[in-house]
Amino acid sequence: MSNANTAALAMRQVERLVKGQATSDGDGVKLTRVLTQDLQQRLDPFLMLDNFASDNPDDYIGGFPNHPHRGFETVTYMIAGRMRHRDSAGHEGLLQNGGVQWMTAGFGLTHSELPEQEEGLMEGFQLWLNLPARDKLCQPGYRDIQSQDIPEWTAPGVTVRVIAGSTQGVNGAVLRDAQTHPTQALMLDVHLAPGASFEHALPAAHNAFVFVYRGQALVGHSTVPRSHMAILSNSGSAVRLQATGEAVRALLIAGAPLREPIVQYGPFVMNTREELMTAVEDFSNGKMG
Repeated sequence: MSNANTAALAMRQVERLVKGQATSDGDGVKLTRVLTQDLQQRLDPFLMLDNFASDNPDDYIGGFPNHPHRGFETVTYMIAGRMRHRDSAGHEGLLQNGGVQWMTAGFGLTHSELPEQEEGLMEGFQLWLNLPARDKLCQPGYRDIQSQDIPEWTAPGVTVRVIAGSTQGVNGAVLRDAQTHPTQALMLDVHLAPGASFEHALPAAHNAFVFVYRGQALVGHSTVPRSHMAILSNSGSAVRLQATGEAVRALLIAGAPLREPIVQYGPFVMNTREELMTAVEDFSNGKMG
């Protein structure tokens, strides 16, 4: 679905295709790690993307028991299933079909994410979004966004769920001022009927990628199979997704790079080794709840 804002813009092409790596996390939850640590600088400000999808309870029933975070934000998008969030700051919420949980770890907190189902499909994503150095020790925050509160843009054969940022004049559930949140994160869940297409303008400086989780999409001139991430080149002012022979669902994620050092040790992401050591000490001393 072309539009006046993007019709005259040069389209970004796929720089690299990445197939996710099977792994497990939490209490044995099986998942696919799509954005790995070696890609953090290339896809700055994004640190990690996990995709979990199984209808076998043994793959997810253990969930993610209490664990800490510091220095970044987690964005969990549930396609299907029910997961209960509790954290040391007193926040609690139920993440369910089509909903989003946006947690700012900041200075640090501990939380758990545990299934509230014993059978059926559990499917979704968790994205880690870096915080700038100035905000890494900010006050933790938490927001539950139910499915009905996520705005959508529609056209014939196209539905776009606008989780963060904006597209086609529709503001997302999370829309932030560039002065206070310089990463300007964009997160769109794009649904395409066979033959339909969608275009979105992107600032050249923003890093961007597409993850296809249903069907097979044409991104620029490249075919992107299911369960693959397409890293987009920074040459071009827009991206085009098209469903050729079957329906497609894909995440389009983009943001402004922070261009700051990234130093990670497990659930802590800081700018220096000294800051990491402080994070570990603070957690050991109970300062993250």
